[in-house]
Amino acid sequence: MAADARAGSTRAGAAGEAAEAHAELELLSRAVSECRRCPRLVAWREQVARERRAAFATETYWGRPVPAFGDPQARVLVVGLAPAAHGANRTGRPFTGDFAGDLLYKTLIEYGFATGTYGAQCDDGLRLVSCAITNAVRCVPPQNKPVPSEINSCRPFLVATIGALPDLRAIVALGRVAHESVVRAFGLKPAIFPFAHGAVHVLAATRSGEAAGTHSPESEKTITLFDSYHCSRYNTNTGVLTQEMFRAVFAKARERL
Repeated sequence: MAADARAGSTRAGAAGEAAEAHAELELLSRAVSECRRCPRLVAWREQVARERRAAFATETYWGRPVPAFGDPQARVLVVGLAPAAHGANRTGRPFTGDFAGDLLYKTLIEYGFATGTYGAQCDDGLRLVSCAITNAVRCVPPQNKPVPSEINSCRPFLVATIGALPDLRAIVALGRVAHESVVRAFGLKPAIFPFAHGAVHVLAATRSGEAAGTHSPESEKTITLFDSYHCSRYNTNTGVLTQEMFRAVFAKARERL
């Protein structure tokens, strides 16, 4: 009976932690979607939403910062660069509606990090499993190139996202900007943890996303950072990133969980 009581207590504790994570992520999503910190990005995301691409002329664009998407009990967090102009800036869900999402969600489904069918719309019913997705920069930047001040201004949202995921054990960074922003989110130096496709870095972090050593050892946990080239159309068309290379990163992440 004592064992049953302990098991019940453990389940109740896990359920409570999951509910707390869900509530925290909901609050964070609202804060993200209302952000207007970077005038250049605000102007550009709204211009793209007004003008629209001809193929989506009848659609209403999201045109705001794009919150994280996924499971509050995520064990792996995928971090990209920024929303695509006519992808997530249109649909309001990371990597949804553009080429990069086709490859990413196909790979997540293959490795058990998502269920359902990816339909390139936020109402397609796709569900992430033990996984969440966000970007280093939450607004679409002109020419897909955020400036350093914009990356820095958005980093507190990345820190908060990491801190809101109690079960997080791994991060997959898609590209150098995402990698460096993750490393800096932990108060660490990218020069010590250089980006390279297929590289694996072990970071010690607290739940708040602060660097190791700022809290007692018992409050710290190990986060494994996996690097990949970004799954952009340019990288895949030029052979910089193949599907096999991309799949290998997620296979490695799955093995570590």
